[in-house]
Amino acid sequence: QGTAALAVNPDEVLSDPVLEKRARTISGELRCMVCQNESIDDSNAELARDLRILVRDRLKEGDSDEQVMDFIVDRYGEFVLLKPRLNARTVLLWGFPVVILLIGAVALVFAFRGRKRVGEAPQPLTESEKAELSRLLDGK
Repeated sequence: QGTAALAVNPDEVLSDPVLEKRARTISGELRCMVCQNESIDDSNAELARDLRILVRDRLKEGDSDEQVMDFIVDRYGEFVLLKPRLNARTVLLWGFPVVILLIGAVALVFAFRGRKRVGEAPQPLTESEKAELSRLLDGK
């Protein structure tokens, strides 16, 4: 939180501590479109400042946290969210890593099951296998 304190200017801070806490929570969940790997709460970019002020203005107008988030997502798209929402468009994004892990686990199980134990003697050939091998080796 040390960098967050530097990014939010004193003139942005709301006098109501409850609203300010909500604003900081929301700002921590929104991506700075300039920095991209920082929240608007942590960023010193001018666009981040504008978005922090917008969040506070919407809260002062009586919007719920979800209404503020929806308002910003409607204007900037899902990319503005640091943690994408789980919906029909993002289910692959959330589910793909799980599917890959499951496939890897199943592959490992099959790989280890198929390996013979060290020191395990091979099974002797049956009489029919011996006869077939002799026939193949003799070329008959």
